[in-house]
Amino acid sequence: MTSPVNEDLLRSLIPSVLGILVRRGADFGRGEEAVQEALVEAVHVWPADPPRDPKGWLVTVAWRRYLDATRADAARRRREELVDQEPAPGPASGIDDTLQLYFLCAHPSLTPSSAVALTLRAVGGLTTRQIAQAYLVPEATMAQRISRAKRAVAGVRFDRPGDVATVLRVLYLVFNEGYSGDVDLAAEAIRLTRQLAAAIDHPEVAGLLALMLLHHARRATRTAPDGSLVPLAEQDRARWDTESIAEGVEILQAALARDRLGEFQAQAAIAALHADAPTAEDTDWRQIAQWYDELARLSDSAVVRLNRAVAVGEADGPRAGLAALAELDDSLPRYAAVAAYLHERDGDLATAARLYAEAARKAPNLAERDHLTRQAARLNTRRQH
Repeated sequence: MTSPVNEDLLRSLIPSVLGILVRRGADFGRGEEAVQEALVEAVHVWPADPPRDPKGWLVTVAWRRYLDATRADAARRRREELVDQEPAPGPASGIDDTLQLYFLCAHPSLTPSSAVALTLRAVGGLTTRQIAQAYLVPEATMAQRISRAKRAVAGVRFDRPGDVATVLRVLYLVFNEGYSGDVDLAAEAIRLTRQLAAAIDHPEVAGLLALMLLHHARRATRTAPDGSLVPLAEQDRARWDTESIAEGVEILQAALARDRLGEFQAQAAIAALHADAPTAEDTDWRQIAQWYDELARLSDSAVVRLNRAVAVGEADGPRAGLAALAELDDSLPRYAAVAAYLHERDGDLATAARLYAEAARKAPNLAERDHLTRQAARLNTRRQH
């Protein structure tokens, strides 16, 4: 009797297996193809003959596939060197190799979109078709993007630490894509960040994982059945995923206890305060504003200061929020929407309605545009009665 292959196990082994091949001297692109061939063979062989050491089996088979491909078209001397170097079957230091692969796929020579695509392919184990569907581009376009990314990192030495911050930015880009096609990129980003957290003891990695879990916990309530946006204050908190919230808070508290504050930890602290409030009215806006002060010091981001203006407006009144907003450039994305909200809170419905309409015209997507248009219409109706 055979049992199906554990696909989650297979995908979790991909980065460490590929990392070992690259460390042994394999070209990144061919190494990745060899790993994919080994995965295909595993799907056929393992149900009837499961290995005692799945990772060692994949390393051995992938390395042989790589050597076979190298023998077919490489120079004779290089071919003989690789054959002479063939090590005993079984993996080397897997955790370090996994970590290096994350660094390689987020290499500074790659554009953000290429780094995301390569991470999903080489670390996540997604097919080119799945990645293309998730990003709503033709498969051929995505294949070219991944091929270019592989060529860009082909000559990168695999012997020095990478930049953790760059890896985290790539994973956060994946998370923010959400869901499209048959791949849930938010869930995939959480899986990959969990894997990274197991490979590296770093408070910002924990901070990003906590942030993802806390945001993902509210996912089911962010849109209505008709697809319209539901603001945070109006979401049904009884439908939030309490297990994800509890896990995110626990991970965040452990990271903060290390006293090495970073941007993702600060963002997660803000998300935790929202998650902790039983109702919108119970939100601790004063503490959220303080966390935005910390975040502004860490990032010096105009978007952070825009969000801080909202928090100040909730904590100290709309006029204090408008004063904080006045310090910013009014061409910032969402500036008009924030100004509209604060003017409405201050009772200036005419100005708020005008600004909501202006914000709708500048909205980056249809759902946000429709939401802001409805807000403007709502205020105009109130003014007429």
